[in-house]
Amino acid sequence: MPDLAHTGHSQLLALWLSCAGCTLTAVSLGLIQWRVWLVSDREVISSGVAWVGVFRACFNSHTLVTPGYRVMHCRSISLTEDFTPPEIAAGQVLMLLSLLVGLCGNAGGVYTLRNVYFGMGKNSPVRLTFLTSGALCLMAATMSLTPLLWNLNAVVTNQTIPFPPEFKLPPTPDSQHVGRGIWVGLVGTSFMIVSGILFCTYRRPVRSATRAETVPGSRGAAAGGNDNPAFEFHEHGRV
Repeated sequence: MPDLAHTGHSQLLALWLSCAGCTLTAVSLGLIQWRVWLVSDREVISSGVAWVGVFRACFNSHTLVTPGYRVMHCRSISLTEDFTPPEIAAGQVLMLLSLLVGLCGNAGGVYTLRNVYFGMGKNSPVRLTFLTSGALCLMAATMSLTPLLWNLNAVVTNQTIPFPPEFKLPPTPDSQHVGRGIWVGLVGTSFMIVSGILFCTYRRPVRSATRAETVPGSRGAAAGGNDNPAFEFHEHGRV
């Protein structure tokens, strides 16, 4: 398989993109700035800004402080709570699945590139494993894109969340805008899409038929070579 080494450069780029995409997906999942709420009542929310993420809702406060934070109050958003909107519930499930499927796609890409560059597993179906890795990356991108666009639409349409009283958040903000958590997730998703396409576009090189070289006067002539009359005359003249 050494002749395949020059064919995997695009797929090596795809592996770097998929690794970066999975990393950005994990970062997006941990950020709380998915939906940024602006509120006018600063009695509890001192800065007037609250952040709603996939798993937590937080705001800075001088009166309420969560243990482990200096001036920040946070409450966890559970998947089973009645107030949890469907777009956030979808983000909790699909973003985690996207991360898991994307890591599987990365593992498949590493395995296949190892076979391509180091000539290991000469009988392994390289194109099939690249297609599998690409399909996993595209599936991961689809899983993450769904909640990202869903939450983006919720912000654009200014949808509200009926938080329970212990969250100390109003059900309706004065205004809201898209936070960097969604933007980071969208960039990671775009990387996964490009990597999936590059994986799927791999083509094995087509070997050209080699011409049979024949030696004059040998059996190679029977394989399609022509006799050289001048050579035969010279040989017979020396006898």
